[in-house]
Amino acid sequence: MASAQDQIGLIMQLRRRGIRDTKVLRAIERVPRELFVDDAFADHAYQDIALPIECGQTISQPFVVAFMTEKLDLDERHKILEIGTGSGYQAAVLSHLCRRVYTVERWRELQKSAERRFARLNITNVTTIIGDGWLGWPPQAPFDRIIVTAAAHEAPPALLDQLKVGGRMIIPLGESRDAQQLVQIDKTEQGFTEKPLLAVRFVPLVHGRAGVGARQPKAARGARREDA
Repeated sequence: MASAQDQIGLIMQLRRRGIRDTKVLRAIERVPRELFVDDAFADHAYQDIALPIECGQTISQPFVVAFMTEKLDLDERHKILEIGTGSGYQAAVLSHLCRRVYTVERWRELQKSAERRFARLNITNVTTIIGDGWLGWPPQAPFDRIIVTAAAHEAPPALLDQLKVGGRMIIPLGESRDAQQLVQIDKTEQGFTEKPLLAVRFVPLVHGRAGVGARQPKAARGARREDA
């Protein structure tokens, strides 16, 4: 089973890889990653690798979680939209850094499992919903920050609309599996600016809820929450 030493080792590795924000590192240290992986992989919970979870998905490599979180540049007043709840690990990390997290998942099994983990950890500022990530969460918009954990060929217009002026989105974009970049999109009074950050490989951002009219955009390919 994972130990405190394993967790310290992960934080040290993240520092070596360039993660400098002490608030982000502290948030990762506070979230017991072994609770977000299957029991069979608990011994690997603090390795810097992606691991399988339910519904054929994966829990993100810790470095990718830390990097995306750091680039969001959060403060405790922010309201965040996450597209792709997955195991709930990313949302749990975010919960320690902002006022509120709204997270959208297309697989009901994943949503329910994540909610149980949040309850076990007494995380009360994360709200989940089953929905289409391309559409975001209009009733709760606008958001200070948006984080997307699946790849699209372009930033979904609905998500751009739900971002506040002065807000920021971190999203993987790419036309193919081997040509994806994590991109920072900032919304200004004049429009949007984009900044490429890191080469990544994510699964596609799929339209619709799982099993309900879902379709995969032809231009988006990849492997969700895999190693950078």
